[in-house]
Amino acid sequence: MLKVDNVTKYYGPLKAVDDLSFSVKPGDVFGLLGVNGAGKTTTFRIIMGLLDFDGGEVTLDGEKIDYSVTDKIGFLTEERSLLTKLTVMEQAIYYGILKGMTEEKVEKELDKWLIRFGIVDYKHRKIKELSKGNQQKIQFITAIINEPKLLILDEPFSGLDPINVEMFKEVIKELEKKGSMIIFSSHRMEHIELFCDKIVVLVEGKSVLKGSIKDIKKEYRKKNILIKGDIDKTKLEKIKGVLKIIKKSDEYEVKIEDEKYIKDVFDYTTTCDNVTKFVVEEPSLNEIFVSRVGEKYE
Repeated sequence: MLKVDNVTKYYGPLKAVDDLSFSVKPGDVFGLLGVNGAGKTTTFRIIMGLLDFDGGEVTLDGEKIDYSVTDKIGFLTEERSLLTKLTVMEQAIYYGILKGMTEEKVEKELDKWLIRFGIVDYKHRKIKELSKGNQQKIQFITAIINEPKLLILDEPFSGLDPINVEMFKEVIKELEKKGSMIIFSSHRMEHIELFCDKIVVLVEGKSVLKGSIKDIKKEYRKKNILIKGDIDKTKLEKIKGVLKIIKKSDEYEVKIEDEKYIKDVFDYTTTCDNVTKFVVEEPSLNEIFVSRVGEKYE
């Protein structure tokens, strides 16, 4: 298990990480979210043992994270971290040896993943000759080539087309099933909802939202109602608890303050003609994120 307990990090007078705590168990995919500058990258570097911190504790399976355990960790950074003058093979060997692997083991694993991602012909090509998407594949391969117990993925789908995004998703799901601990960061909330059960949202280094996505949505209380039919938007807006109405193609999305107002909206729709849809949905994680992060900046 990865445990981050009350970690604090200063850069001079700036508190980049503020008393942050969370844990990730084997087989968990944990979401670490925040706007740019929220403290995510600093947190990743602390977990990796690349940065000292000013308070708290970080352990992996009960051990302090240092060079004796970093060979159990994989890290895909948001920025390109490839040495572009090296070939794909040379790059993989470089990272693999840093993680305690032999050249023979690196090549065996590399061949397996090159086949999986359909880029076998690039094995001896220089990184700089590859497209952005294929560079991202190589960066992903070097992050998982050591079969890490802990895998940190920072914007893993950057530069990928939809087909390759699906390929990455399959691999991440496989690693989850094998028991890897995965920390996932993305600005695409639909990706977070797809992979993660639990999240932490950071604002200026401090957790402003934490817990299971299911519980967070339940506690948020606001709901969305999708209605298809001949409704009068003006009359609907006057119903108590209705916050906003958005016209979407041939239906309306009605945002309400609390589930207790569902019945009032439903009762109104029974007076309307041709109502063929009335569906109550939880708000999206994106809505909740914007609401909570926005509140902190107001």
